[in-house]
Amino acid sequence: MDSKTLTTVLIVIVCALLLPVFIGIIGGIFGLIGSLIGGVFGLIGGLFGMVFGLIGSLFGAVFGIFGWLFGEPFHWHGPIHFLDGDVFAVILIIVVIVLISRSRNRSRRTH
Repeated sequence: MDSKTLTTVLIVIVCALLLPVFIGIIGGIFGLIGSLIGGVFGLIGGLFGMVFGLIGSLFGAVFGIFGWLFGEPFHWHGPIHFLDGDVFAVILIIVVIVLISRSRNRSRRTH
């Protein structure tokens, strides 16, 4: 066997042996990139969850205080329950929705 044939055979053997290693390295790089992108989306989701959890806790605190202050006279005692029967909370939700919709309509007219 001359050296040119031996070199060609060795190059083919080395390439055949290192192909899985290169595929693994490329897969690892894609895995790192994917995990970074997933981490960014997870961070964004966590921030949204934190903000909406804070908003929900504020609403819960406000409605809890109103339910504690005005709870018994405004409860519906019957077979039909809407939001656990708190009339004052339902009226307050309707007022908040109306105020938010009015403020959005005014801001659209001014722009």
